[in-house]
Amino acid sequence: MDRTKEATLADGTKLPYVVKRNPPRGGMKYTYFSPDKSYVVQFFNRPEMGRDPNLRRRLEAIIGKYNPTLSEEKGGARGNSEAMAAYFSGKFCWPKAIVTKPEFGIVCPAYPSNYFFSDDVSILPQLSSELKGKDKKSKWFTSAKLRRYMREEELGDFRSMVQMSISLARAIRRMHQAGLAHSDLSCNNVLVDPITGSCVVIDIDSLVVPGVYPPEVIGTNGYIAPEVLESMSLPFGDAKRSLPCAYTDLHALAVLIYEYLMLRHPLRGPKCYSNDPSEDDYLSMGPKALFVENPKDRSNRPGDLGVTIYDHGPELAKLFLRAFVDGLHNPGERPAAMEWEKALVKTWDLLHPCENPDCAARWFVLYDMKKPACPFCGHKVSPDNLVRLRLKSQARGRSGQWVDAGQVNVYHNMPLFKWHVFSRCFPDEKTDRGMMAYVCKHQGQWLMVNHNIQGMTSPGGSLVPVGRAVLLRDGAVFRASTEERGLLIEVVCGKG
Repeated sequence: MDRTKEATLADGTKLPYVVKRNPPRGGMKYTYFSPDKSYVVQFFNRPEMGRDPNLRRRLEAIIGKYNPTLSEEKGGARGNSEAMAAYFSGKFCWPKAIVTKPEFGIVCPAYPSNYFFSDDVSILPQLSSELKGKDKKSKWFTSAKLRRYMREEELGDFRSMVQMSISLARAIRRMHQAGLAHSDLSCNNVLVDPITGSCVVIDIDSLVVPGVYPPEVIGTNGYIAPEVLESMSLPFGDAKRSLPCAYTDLHALAVLIYEYLMLRHPLRGPKCYSNDPSEDDYLSMGPKALFVENPKDRSNRPGDLGVTIYDHGPELAKLFLRAFVDGLHNPGERPAAMEWEKALVKTWDLLHPCENPDCAARWFVLYDMKKPACPFCGHKVSPDNLVRLRLKSQARGRSGQWVDAGQVNVYHNMPLFKWHVFSRCFPDEKTDRGMMAYVCKHQGQWLMVNHNIQGMTSPGGSLVPVGRAVLLRDGAVFRASTEERGLLIEVVCGKG
C-alpha cells in the first residue's frame, strides 16, 4: 500500500513524497515521486554519505552559486538572468534542495513526460510493455540493433537528431563555462526525445568542480575517455592518473553527438585486440582506441560504413577528426562544447528536406550544391528546389566591404530569425527567437516574406514593407535590413 511521508529540507521546509515498494534505484540513489509527480525525492543508497562534509559542500555549491537553472538574483550562477535560468531549466534536471530527514538526499524536478516511454513504442508488444514508463535513453535510438524494434514514429529524423545535438552541446557549454564537469556524461545520463529533438542532462549531483570537489565516479563504458581507462589502475592522488574533468566530458560529448548523427559508436569497429572480451573492450576504448573513420588507419573501419562524417559537411567533419583522431589520446586537442554548438548551428542552416517520401532520414546536409543528393537514400534534389542564401556582413570600419557570414539552404515555409538578418547575433540562450521573415514557394517561385523586419530592401533598393516579399532570383542581392548590422543577402539558385 502506497503511503505519503515528509522530507525535511536543509532550510526546514517539509515536502511530501509517496513511498512505494521497490522504488527505482540507480548506482548511487533511489527515488520517490511527489504526490503530483512534479518533483522527486532521492535518497543515497549509503546513508553515511550524509556525514561527508565534502559531499554536502559540493551539493550546496551545485544547488546555489553554480546553478544555471537559477538566476543570479536568487542565488544561482553568476550572470544568469531569469530568462536564461528558465531556458536552462529545460536542458538540465538540476537539484533544487538538500534533504536532511528522514535520510540524506536531494530534491530534483521530475523529468517531463516526453522523456518517458509511453504505450506502444515498439513493434514488439512485449517490449512495449517492458519499456512503458522507463527513461528514454539514447541507445534505443542510436543502436542499429535496438532501433529496428522501435516504431518508426518514435525514431524522429535526421533533423531532430541535429537539434538534439545542438541542445546537448549548449548545455555542456554552459556547464563548462561555470567551471563544472559532469564526470559521467553518457547515454544513461542524457535522456532524449527524438520526436521533438530535445534532450535533458540528468544526475547533476555528481558534478565535479576541478581542484575543489573530486570526482566520485569514473564514467560509463563506451563514454569514458581513453586516458581515464588507461590510468585506472593507478591510486587516487597519483599525478599520472587521469580523473574525470571537462576534457573527459568533451570526449563523451563527441561520442554522443557522433551516435546521434551517425547511429553508431565512433570506436566500436571490427578490429579485435584480444581473445578475452573484457581485455578487448578495455583496449578498444582505452590504449588502442581507434576511430572507425580514421583517414590514415582504416583497420577498424566496418565494411558497410555507409554515411560518413564527410556527408554532414566540412564543419562537423573537422570537429569529428579533431575529437577522434587528434584528440582521442591527446585531451587538449578535443573541440570545446562551444565549437560543437557553433558548427551544429551552421550545419542546421544547411539542412534540406529529402524529396524521397520513403527516406527514413527525411533531411540531410546539403553542403555542396553541385552534388545535391541525399546521402541516406541517394535521391537527388530537383534543380528548381535548390536555393541558397549567402549571408554577408559589413566589415567593421570599412563601409561597403562585405565578408562571408554564413549560408542558408531554403525550403518551403522555412522561418528566418535575427541571426539570419543581423551580424554579431548567435542563436544562444540570450537571443530573441521571434521570426523575422520566412521563405515560401508560391506558384513555382521562391519568395522571402518580410514578417517583422524594419528596413528590408529589394534588389533594386526599394523598401520592402512588413507583409511584402522579395523574389529570390538567381544572382539577386539585397539588404536584409538597412540597420547598421543588417546583413547583405545574395541568392544562388540551382548551382554552386
